[in-house]
Amino acid sequence: MTQSPVNHLKRGGGCQFDSPSGLQSAKHAWRGGRTADLQQETGLALADFDVLAQLAEAHGELRMTELADRALISRSGMSRRVARLVDEGLLRRARAGTDGRGVVVALTEAGIARLGETAPVHARGISKLFVAQLDDQELALLERALNKVIVDCSFG
Repeated sequence: MTQSPVNHLKRGGGCQFDSPSGLQSAKHAWRGGRTADLQQETGLALADFDVLAQLAEAHGELRMTELADRALISRSGMSRRVARLVDEGLLRRARAGTDGRGVVVALTEAGIARLGETAPVHARGISKLFVAQLDDQELALLERALNKVIVDCSFG
């Protein structure tokens, strides 16, 4: 009987990782729990929170393409999301000054305020669903491991 490649991965040196499905399960539990909780408590979807947070980390504005890359979403998907957030008054969009084809997306005062209201709820959710499950040593190990795993998730 052969083992499914989904449940058994080997590295070049012969070491094996028998639980990639565990990573999938953790990802789905995390996204599902955070998405539902954040939206229920604040009215803001997790993906929308991520857009606002990415802009805040970039001092309030980014080119649309860079925002899409940072948020790990396609450019067309980001355009639709930004259009909705502009309609809600949380973002504004303008042509890039040096390049008439480029678009710059920026937080509005309302977007900054919404992020400020939502961030503590998001942080509590992370703590409850993730951080509280691990001790200090496990958290440090996980941080080191995740810092080694950088995947190019840019979209064309």
